[in-house]
Amino acid sequence: MAVYTKLSENKLKDFFTKYNLGKLLNYKEIKEGIENTNYFIKTERGKFILTLYEKRVDEKDLPFFMSLMKNLYDKNFPSPKPIININGNYISEISGKKAAVVSFLEGTSKKNLNPKNCYEIGINTAKLHLITKNLVAKRKNKLSVLSWRTIYNNVKKDCSKIHPDLIQIIEKNLEEIKYKWPKNLPSGIIHADLFPDNIFFKNDKLTGIIDFYFACNDFYALEIAVCLNALCFEGKNNNLSFNVTKAKKFIDGYSSIRKLSEDEKNSLKILCQGAAIRFLLTRVFDYLNLTEGAIVEIKDPVEYLKRLEFHNNVNDFRDYFF
Repeated sequence: MAVYTKLSENKLKDFFTKYNLGKLLNYKEIKEGIENTNYFIKTERGKFILTLYEKRVDEKDLPFFMSLMKNLYDKNFPSPKPIININGNYISEISGKKAAVVSFLEGTSKKNLNPKNCYEIGINTAKLHLITKNLVAKRKNKLSVLSWRTIYNNVKKDCSKIHPDLIQIIEKNLEEIKYKWPKNLPSGIIHADLFPDNIFFKNDKLTGIIDFYFACNDFYALEIAVCLNALCFEGKNNNLSFNVTKAKKFIDGYSSIRKLSEDEKNSLKILCQGAAIRFLLTRVFDYLNLTEGAIVEIKDPVEYLKRLEFHNNVNDFRDYFF
């Protein structure tokens, strides 16, 4: 979440006449995240989140995202409920941008997850994979292994501004990952961005998973690799360390709902390397292409160099969770 498009109170009041949500009572910009413009909204009917789609989101993908969230919500998964406007549509428009309103989820994100939290996230990750198994809608992963070379080429000339060895590190890893990337693993719809700021807790119990705008069809084990990168490292930059207890709890929770195949386990190292490269590259891109005037917190790309170093030194999946 972030704010790229500033909205006046009058513009918001006018926008919410398109919904049966009562009068606008209060609103607040949300600066966390980097992808879309988001506002916390309070009306006579409750609390909501207004999202304006910016940057990487293709408006052709919006029906997929809305269908996915509606499907998950209907199956009692802790995801936001998309709200229809007075014309019966999930997608509206404001300030020339496509926009949607979804229900507000109680709880807050945690910067420091404990092993119990990771276990619960593992359970819900597997539930997401099973709930969406028969969903007809599909979306290609536009940030898959096939896209990374293109992203890199767009930032290569400025990489040394971030780290003196970044070009050599990325080049070496891109080649290895492309060569070893698996081809036939169990797949379906994944969230693809399960970071702590997209997971809400209240009284240490998981209450919500948000931000489905990277969701796509890909390997289930890639989701696990993203989660190991996002949830199981502690510290910052050169002091990052991998918490095996958290990783094991996440896998235990996931496996209690859906068992991993041997092929998935054996592919975990390369998938973790790939997930690290994917987030390293997009963070580098965002760091070097900050939108002027945007209210946004850009995340440090260097954190992913340490993650990548750890994965490169792993022998096999046992190093992640015994």
